[in-house]
Amino acid sequence: MDIIDINMRDNHISYLELKAKNLEEIKRFYTKCFAWSFTDYGPSYAAFSDSGLYGGFEQTEGDIVNGALIVLYHKNLNSVKNKIIQMGGAISKDIFPFPGGQRFHFMDPSGNELAVWSDK
Repeated sequence: MDIIDINMRDNHISYLELKAKNLEEIKRFYTKCFAWSFTDYGPSYAAFSDSGLYGGFEQTEGDIVNGALIVLYHKNLNSVKNKIIQMGGAISKDIFPFPGGQRFHFMDPSGNELAVWSDK
């Protein structure tokens, strides 16, 4: 099983999304300090690799309070979304498209925000 297969299994952590005030600065920092590689997706997003886990930085102007967003994978977004609601979670951002597929954000019963994505 290769890294792509591992990152695209239902219910597994697939991606880590972080916030950044300045994408060029953050890319320089992680490239020089840890030898991460980056792929830009428009002016406000850069994905990283060579880090042990796929992830990305989203540019933000606001204060960064909790800068990490854990992203799970599931091939059927509507199915897992309904389970989350049934189990007391709340949808904080409904299903929306992005260059890799679709995703939504949810709050768990303790108030942690996570996301679920699918390429289907």
